[in-house]
Amino acid sequence: MVYSSSHLPLLLFTLFQLVVIQNHLFCKADPTDGFTPISISQSNFEIQKPYDVPVNQRYSFIDGVHKFWVYKTDKPHTTSSQTKPRSEIRITGNDYSSGVRQFEGYFYVPSGSSGVSIMQVFGASPSSTTLMLRVYDGTLYYYREKVIESNIYNRWIRLNVIHDVGASKLKVYINGVLKHEPSGRGGDHHYFKFGVYTQDNESDRMESRWRGIKLFKK
Repeated sequence: MVYSSSHLPLLLFTLFQLVVIQNHLFCKADPTDGFTPISISQSNFEIQKPYDVPVNQRYSFIDGVHKFWVYKTDKPHTTSSQTKPRSEIRITGNDYSSGVRQFEGYFYVPSGSSGVSIMQVFGASPSSTTLMLRVYDGTLYYYREKVIESNIYNRWIRLNVIHDVGASKLKVYINGVLKHEPSGRGGDHHYFKFGVYTQDNESDRMESRWRGIKLFKK
């Protein structure tokens, strides 16, 4: 088919429409779209570790990577606590009771770490947590109810967790893909935690590494 010069504007407009449609189909929205970044620094990171050992025996921060490790025979984080061993960061200065908040980070779990929580949305009623992401034998779970991602060992994975308090809903994204939309669990005081916190059927040693930690809000 031969097009005259009079057809050129229409042809260009049609090509433009095709490009727009293609971009819409193939460009996925990012979980952080529409959110406002929250400024945080190392001063917002409160480290919780076994009470009888120095911080540097259960945590390091080198070249932008937070490394947490704990042993199943370790003490809890305080002398009065009855909880299991942990090496975690509790993000301070950004507790919330309303609105929509988002956590983003890249995590890495080495082979062998199992029976451990690596990320939490703390605060619920009557339970303690609104969300807990656990690792069992190389698979990431929402608590132990649903598989979020398989074969997670020895690779960096992007995690985004959105908590809409008013709607009592959460969204869990892995590498930008929505994996789960659980309901909230009540409570009126929430904050984020990440690291390693011993659960059931735990391995002798548990470890996770994190980088690129960010918070967002709406």
